[in-house]
Amino acid sequence: VPRKIGRWSFVTNSGLVVPPEDQLRDTVYSQVLTRIYGDGDNPPIMLLIAQSASQTGFLQVHRPEFCYAAAGRQLSAITPYQVDLGPAVLRAAALDATANGSTEHIVYWTRIGNRMPQSWTAQKVAVAEENLAGIIPDAILVRVSCIELDGSVARQRIGEFIRALIASIGPANRSVFMV
Repeated sequence: VPRKIGRWSFVTNSGLVVPPEDQLRDTVYSQVLTRIYGDGDNPPIMLLIAQSASQTGFLQVHRPEFCYAAAGRQLSAITPYQVDLGPAVLRAAALDATANGSTEHIVYWTRIGNRMPQSWTAQKVAVAEENLAGIIPDAILVRVSCIELDGSVARQRIGEFIRALIASIGPANRSVFMV
């Protein structure tokens, strides 16, 4: 993942809501990357990527709807979110997490093997079906968010960042992020 993505540049690794460092996280994920990117004019964009080289079925523990609630945030309903990538459409989910008068607008998706499950249930089914076929799929969770007063402006900026992120990754490595 490059330090410069479109008009955004790397600022810091800290300041994100992250899965707690514990034995479960260390068992579930082989890599966790956290970065904050800024463009100099707008609130920063926060990126978290959690990858598992061997899916154990526990990825849902750190889906945003679980880890933000565990961190004491009030959550909005989860809604479908699509990012037009030109020849493809990335199907993701969106929600808002509020605490202390501040709202973080979140867009995220998971890829498990060759599937992009849209819900916790679909994620569990994907893992189970792969396991029944004798496959232990790899998995990734990508979360992009920002704190902005206007949710529609935030979602637009997040979509722009996601398009730039995917474009910044070489074609050979895009399959790590999406099917």
